[in-house]
Amino acid sequence: MKSAYELAMERLNKSSPAAKLTDAQRRELADLDSRYAAKIAEREIFLKGELEKAQEKGDLEEYEQIARQLSSLRKTLSAELEEKKDQVRNAKG
Repeated sequence: MKSAYELAMERLNKSSPAAKLTDAQRRELADLDSRYAAKIAEREIFLKGELEKAQEKGDLEEYEQIARQLSSLRKTLSAELEEKKDQVRNAKG
């Protein structure tokens, strides 16, 4: 007897089968992942330092602004990464 998850995955694969990726596409996707992970980490390190400075000064408004900036940065870079990965996936291999 199949689980609900297995049945759902079968239905999903019937409606939109998983695309086969070439080795070059897989390498490019892995490269994108590592480059964006590095970008995000670099900016997080900088902004976390700024958060600590704001916290030491006791400037709650600046702290919240930097925290929002960090959150927005993560979302923006993640969306940019997914867009580029979709381009790679949809490219003719």
